Amino acid sequence: MQFKKLIIIGVFLAGFFLLEPVYREKLSFAVTYFDQPTFSYENINNTYLPEYGAASVPVKPQRAHAPEPTTLLLFLSGIGGMIVRFARKNFEIFKRMMDLSLSVIGLLIASPVLAFAAALILLESPGPVIYRQNRVGKKHKVFKIYKLRTMRIDAEKFTGAVWARENDPRITRVGRFLRKTHVDEIPQLFNVIRGEMSIVGPRPERPEMVRTLKTLIHDYEKRLAVNPGITGLAQAVHKYDSTIVDVKKKVKYDLLYIKKMCLWTDLQILARTCVVVVTGKGAH
Repeated sequence: MQFKKLIIIGVFLAGFFLLEPVYREKLSFAVTYFDQPTFSYENINNTYLPEYGAASVPVKPQRAHAPEPTTLLLFLSGIGGMIVRFARKNFEIFKRMMDLSLSVIGLLIASPVLAFAAALILLESPGPVIYRQNRVGKKHKVFKIYKLRTMRIDAEKFTGAVWARENDPRITRVGRFLRKTHVDEIPQLFNVIRGEMSIVGPRPERPEMVRTLKTLIHDYEKRLAVNPGITGLAQAVHKYDSTIVDVKKKVKYDLLYIKKMCLWTDLQILARTCVVVVTGKGAH
């Protein structure tokens, strides 16, 4: 079904560009003065105007009145409205296309950074570079999330699943830097390509955490109606989770995002996320 919708979008865009000469002609008509044809009696049979000679009628070049500026605005707003309505109706497809594009570009750009970070991780502590962990995705589907390892390999051996806290002793020195710069999140772009995550959406949580939080927070499970994201509205405007109160606030932001989600909202969240990354806000 998704493949058919992608084909429809491709046909729509191809038609739009193929008809570009027609649009250009219409637009030029809306903003340009055209000379009206000058009457030439040399081309008219004199039997139709017997009482006039060609030289007796002065002919002056005339210009047509240009259409009102609102003509151009109405035309552009009509085309823009069609595109907006089409994008809203097919939001999930457009979002998926944006996710794939940004993920591929992001991985290509970040590949040297990932290689350097992997070398630092291996030099500081033994163990795998990539850390895989179960997370709950859309409609309660469990998947493996990918991150650069920032903790010791036995970090939760005695504590179980707990939130990271400020100055957490389980986090390595390299890991602290990777978390501060959010470089440890880059491998999640592979999850986006696989369709398990999106660039923007509620952050995925571990199954054991979900089982606990859904009993403590009203409407918590509504977060699972959409694909989880690498970043989200809650991450862009709120600090790192450390208490149940923080989680309740973030759930409200997540539900607000689900209610208002659109491409423009995603772009705004990405812009806010860039500020968070640059300032190091919210990283533990």
